Amino acid sequence: MRSKRRSGQTMVEYIIIVVLVAITLLVLFGKLSKATGKKVAGATSALDEEVGGEAAALAGEEPADKLRTLDESGNF
Repeated sequence: MRSKRRSGQTMVEYIIIVVLVAITLLVLFGKLSKATGKKVAGATSALDEEVGGEAAALAGEEPADKLRTLDESGNF
């Protein structure tokens, strides 16, 4: 009986850890979403000018300091 109880406790601990990691990732992705979108738009622009231009327009303006050294064409 004791073994089953311990197993259930371990499962609950794992679930709590997974939930905490998921929440942390959601918060991080939320904070970095605009910068990441701008970088993806730049990379897409390097591959295809027509599609990349549309993606860059949809990404909106983001301060250059957040994008580090990546320019609109996706080059460093």
